[in-house]
Amino acid sequence: MKQDMIAVLDLGSEENPKIAREIRALGVYSEIHPHDITLAELKALPNVKGIILNGGPNRVVDGVSIDVAKEIYDCDIPALLVDHRGDAPWPADDGERETALKNFIFTICGAEANWNMDNFIADQVELIRNQVGDKKVLLALSGGVDSSVVAALLIKAIGKQLTCVHVNHGLLRKGEPEQVVQVFRDEMDANLVYVDAVDRFLDKLAGVAEPEKKRKIIGGEFIRVFEEEARKLDGIQFLGQGTIYPDIIESGTKTVKAVKSHHNVGGLPEDLDFELVEPLKMLFKDEVRACGKALGLPDSMVYRQPFPGPGLGVRCLGAITRDRLEAVRESDAILREEFAKNGLEGKVWQYFTAIPDLKSVGVRDNRRTEEWCVIIRAVNTVDAMTATVENVPFDLLQHIMTRITSEVKGVNRVLFDLTTKPTGTIEWE
Repeated sequence: MKQDMIAVLDLGSEENPKIAREIRALGVYSEIHPHDITLAELKALPNVKGIILNGGPNRVVDGVSIDVAKEIYDCDIPALLVDHRGDAPWPADDGERETALKNFIFTICGAEANWNMDNFIADQVELIRNQVGDKKVLLALSGGVDSSVVAALLIKAIGKQLTCVHVNHGLLRKGEPEQVVQVFRDEMDANLVYVDAVDRFLDKLAGVAEPEKKRKIIGGEFIRVFEEEARKLDGIQFLGQGTIYPDIIESGTKTVKAVKSHHNVGGLPEDLDFELVEPLKMLFKDEVRACGKALGLPDSMVYRQPFPGPGLGVRCLGAITRDRLEAVRESDAILREEFAKNGLEGKVWQYFTAIPDLKSVGVRDNRRTEEWCVIIRAVNTVDAMTATVENVPFDLLQHIMTRITSEVKGVNRVLFDLTTKPTGTIEWE
């Protein structure tokens, strides 16, 4: 690894991801590690120039106040203590905070500002080649930002040793399977296998309402599909995945409870025969996009709408039915079309529709109806850890409402979600 590193040791602060991002913004690589890391493990990390011990509200675990090992305090690696053992908290003023970080990182630690995407890509290409050797890698290629960047990075590292599998599980957005085949098979000349697994997934999800169980079923079935495809190919020993840093953080640490499980980091079958290749697992979402740009991917792919691994399965709230799933797909297509027409496509980070398993009374053609409601969600974020709500013009919302209620079968109401993250999450499930 070519970059210098500042290690943030997790002592219960909820700001650790923010600190890591601020350090990276200064051009120095940073990672978050658990409080009980040993000195040997710390020194085994590449190019560690300094450590930050940041106390916080989650410092007491199971009734015990956690701390790092004494030998870490006594070692020769410079340490910055913040809100810890009586030390002062971070300055409230952003300018003072940045000055304090710069002084520690560059003056005290002597780190170089050599964190950039060219160095990251070079490191990952070397790591991938060392891990994979002459074997083959199977990659789930949804066409989303994460899987597209992983594909580009793996192609750069190992070329035709990569086989991409696009699984149509019936939970994709309108027109998406066709677009993925066109872009990756026809335009990028990737080794692409298309699998129609719509009935297989929807049959397994029938009657399942609990969100975590749905995620586990979808994630587990994905792996099964890949295993089946791997049996048709010689030398497949690795599974590429688009795990990114927020996935790992939100799935829980030793001091932070899990927000949700992610199909990339949890729920894998115990008999999984693949070794994982996860070259983006230490990147925040905006860094993934920067990596994609550096790899030469087109803007239309790099800045594509974020889409969860379980797809529309987490936007068809409750037990999935085919008719309500189709209503989610159609209403989402209308929302995306109208946002594009009205200049919001590149302005809003993520926008989608969700439909709960709930019907309300309405009126259509002078008759009483009981139909679903569509929820519109439109949020902005930098790193997916926090999010604000886009101020969508009311007349546009009214127009979208009219289109959805008139064009989407089974819908009589349209609602707009005003909730930030926190207290909400970006997705509903």
